Amino acid sequence: MIRDYFSLVYKSAKQRKLRSWLTMMGIFIGIAAVVALISLSQGLQATISTQFMKLGSDKLVVQATGSGLGPPGTGVAVPLTINDKETIKKVSGVDLVVGRLLRIVKLEFEEEVKYSYVVSFPEGNRETELVVQANNYNIEEGRVLEKGDKYQVMVGQSFSEDFFGHRIGLRGKISVQDKEFKVVGILKKSGNPQQDSTLVVPEAALREILSVEEEYDLIVAKVQSGEDLSLVTENIKKDLRTFRQVDKGKEDFSVQTPESLLATLNNILLIIEGVLVGIAAISLLVGGVGIMNTMFTSVLERTKEIGIMKAIGAKNSEIMLLFLIESGFLGLVGGVIGVIFGLVISKSVELIAFQIYESLLIQAHFSFWLLGGALLFAFLVGTLSGVYPAHRAAKLNPIEALRK
Repeated sequence: MIRDYFSLVYKSAKQRKLRSWLTMMGIFIGIAAVVALISLSQGLQATISTQFMKLGSDKLVVQATGSGLGPPGTGVAVPLTINDKETIKKVSGVDLVVGRLLRIVKLEFEEEVKYSYVVSFPEGNRETELVVQANNYNIEEGRVLEKGDKYQVMVGQSFSEDFFGHRIGLRGKISVQDKEFKVVGILKKSGNPQQDSTLVVPEAALREILSVEEEYDLIVAKVQSGEDLSLVTENIKKDLRTFRQVDKGKEDFSVQTPESLLATLNNILLIIEGVLVGIAAISLLVGGVGIMNTMFTSVLERTKEIGIMKAIGAKNSEIMLLFLIESGFLGLVGGVIGVIFGLVISKSVELIAFQIYESLLIQAHFSFWLLGGALLFAFLVGTLSGVYPAHRAAKLNPIEALRK
């Protein structure tokens, strides 16, 4: 019996090819958008998690907070200072502390002037190792900045190749705040656009050209092996509150663990994902209306056929089931096409991103629940859209139907 239903449904869809394709279009566009967006979002979440794992779970990031705009720690009312760094260094369980500056500066190369961010580089050997490890600085050409370097810089590969009209090569000269620096190292492409566009300047030199004496924009603390990260975090907060003379709950600084940073980024991604999926859902709604319209038209066109079926003993429930299967079939086929299109779109985006960044920073992640859920959702949209037309078909009077 069910087999006969599907045979009738298939013949009906085949007889109305153009209408069936147009009906399914809204469904497969919506499903394709949902699959592509969610798979790319999940892939990005997985990539971010991997990057944070590389950083290690033993590092804390301290920043000043306030109403300032721009990079972390800049433009705030009460910035971090060298004294804050020394306070953190004395906290039990802290192994190593590194402060960094992140500022906008004037850059000039071959008479071309631009403005961009630069980041400071510490001088101590252990501090240097921590920064290189935490930021995954790998050298493509030249060397890493060393102790004693002052008017030398490291640049990201994108900065070297694309920032100015001409490439800045190794041993090239660039003006930072009207002070000439020599490029001693070019970093390997990491796939992170921000890092690939970075300009790294020795801390002493950056303080000199900006006339900054004691400020830091962020401080990174490495926790000793075996120490409780949450306990060290609370101790840092307690000592900084005492030093900066602020009450609990009114801190003008924040101490973030890798887990809290990752949770914040994931929450942002979930919000963005929800908005994008909501937009894609509009297409599914349009697709559902299209299926309902098609099923109403089908009922009108097949009125006599329905009358004959009732005259030979077909029950109302059987008529209704036939039309529900047909609407569900349209939704399911649209879902299958949508899933295929979604896979193609997300993989194409991954390939294009790899060609641009030479890294799997953006990649598609597919799960059984995503693909299965998309197909189930498409089937339900189709079925629910056909409920009312199916009910109308089942309630037709057989005599009136045969007359028409």
